[in-house]
Amino acid sequence: MKRYLITGASRGIGRAIAEKLAAPDVTLLLHGRDTVALAETCKSVKSRCARVISLIHDLALGKGVSDLITEVGDEPLDLLVNNAGVAVVKPFGEITQVEWEQTLGVNVTAPFLLMQRFAPDMPPGSSIVNVLSIAAKTGFAGWSAYCMSKFALEGFSQSVRAELRDHKIRVINIYPAATDTNIWKAVEGDWPRDQMISPEDVATAVAFALAQRSEVLVENITLGNLGGDL
Repeated sequence: MKRYLITGASRGIGRAIAEKLAAPDVTLLLHGRDTVALAETCKSVKSRCARVISLIHDLALGKGVSDLITEVGDEPLDLLVNNAGVAVVKPFGEITQVEWEQTLGVNVTAPFLLMQRFAPDMPPGSSIVNVLSIAAKTGFAGWSAYCMSKFALEGFSQSVRAELRDHKIRVINIYPAATDTNIWKAVEGDWPRDQMISPEDVATAVAFALAQRSEVLVENITLGNLGGDL
């Protein structure tokens, strides 16, 4: 039986990945903060996987991460998907310290702690997927905190990949361009969501990378709209 932990699985990309990877030989450990939305995700995959476990924790808090780790338990994971993320979109001069620390907590510290805890026990052939962003490669005005966090996770995950290579654990980074998720409801402006890639597009890329032979590493996948950047 395989065990997959997916953070940020309540909706959007995380939910799409959970739905894509659900299988009879898989136990899905699905994390989120929204109890109702996460219950909907669990309901959508329950009939297609061996077991589904709902994990409600706030990854912006150290206690939330430690409680998640405790609830996941000591049985090794076969897949860790670091997908949970927050975005503070405003000029850098207006970002509060609380917002900065929350961004670091969810987008950087939580993946660090989860990888640090679970990677040593993951068997050869296992994978870690980090859902990053094109904002891990390019800075955008108004997105400084978000870009900072994605750049940080990018550098960290490259180093972790090098360290885990001899252990036969794959570290796969996904770089989606603007994706049609609920994050845009909180972002000011008229964003052409109909031109964005979908969460299902990202999930398909993740599944492709994972479907390769265990000796094959798809290190990085960048996804964008054929029409160009929005």
